[in-house]
Amino acid sequence: MSYQATSPGLWALAWRRLRADKVAMASLAVVAAFLVMLVLSSSGLIVADWEAEVGVSYAPPALFHEDGSGRAAPAPAVAAALPDNPFDPLAAEVAELRAEQGGAAKAARRDTLPFGADKWGHDVIKKAIKGAETSIVVGLVAASLAVSLGTLLGAVSGYYGGLVDDFFNWFYSIFTSIPSILMILTVAAVLQQKGVATIVLILGLTGWTGPYRLIRAEYMKHKGREYVMAADAIGASSWRKMFAHIFPNVSHVALVQLSILVVGFIKAEVILSFLGFGVPVGVVSWGSMLNEAQNELILGKWWQLFAAAFAMALLVTAFSLLTDALRDALDPKLK
Repeated sequence: MSYQATSPGLWALAWRRLRADKVAMASLAVVAAFLVMLVLSSSGLIVADWEAEVGVSYAPPALFHEDGSGRAAPAPAVAAALPDNPFDPLAAEVAELRAEQGGAAKAARRDTLPFGADKWGHDVIKKAIKGAETSIVVGLVAASLAVSLGTLLGAVSGYYGGLVDDFFNWFYSIFTSIPSILMILTVAAVLQQKGVATIVLILGLTGWTGPYRLIRAEYMKHKGREYVMAADAIGASSWRKMFAHIFPNVSHVALVQLSILVVGFIKAEVILSFLGFGVPVGVVSWGSMLNEAQNELILGKWWQLFAAAFAMALLVTAFSLLTDALRDALDPKLK
């Protein structure tokens, strides 16, 4: 009995190369951990109470309290304020009640937190995790929008050529002639509305040019291949040839572009929020944390800046290394 050996496909070979790269697998583990954290945070299973005022204002980072116990310090004695009206029969009772409420509020807050607190007493580590939810969602959704738009336009332009290709190239040239950050800020100023959806639209509608250029080149190369001519001989429509026959052979380019844009858009969201064009008040992101931290640094409060910058640097570095490894693994020349 003879067995016919089948050669592994592109994706099987890519996964084999990726598994052999220890740096790539470590980066994949970090990215997967962030994605799991994103799901848990968005579902409310973790850091649902990130807005709780658990510490005093600018509580410094420390694992233990100053007395070594790790517990909140007792509230200092609150002196009752003198009543405004000394002839009010309830003035003393009101002053005593206010003092008790103030003491209880201060007793519930910690003087130190493991990673510190911000101006309002929010736990910085919980705030950074919640901020990761916003920044990662913006990066993933905006990159998906940009790659989808760039792939669609690049496929149509590269496959049809002629006047269609000239029109899309003219449109592409207009976008690329303007610096990307200036284009982003211009669209943000025109929309005049803050929000996660607005940031996604800004980045998605201005970031399609890179995928368009690469996908267009791939379609120009593949449209004359034998398998496309065979599909044309059996009567396949142009759209079927573009997306059922050619696209599976160039999908690795779109995937690599997606991973590259995710990194770029996470950093772009941070810049937009830092400049005041990002998320609205009440929504936290890494960019909004850095925006708050610039004033805190003057006071010597560095822990919010460190938490946001470290989380962003860890994810962006892991994603960048994974993107490089993915590009090498999917390179058809290495098959």
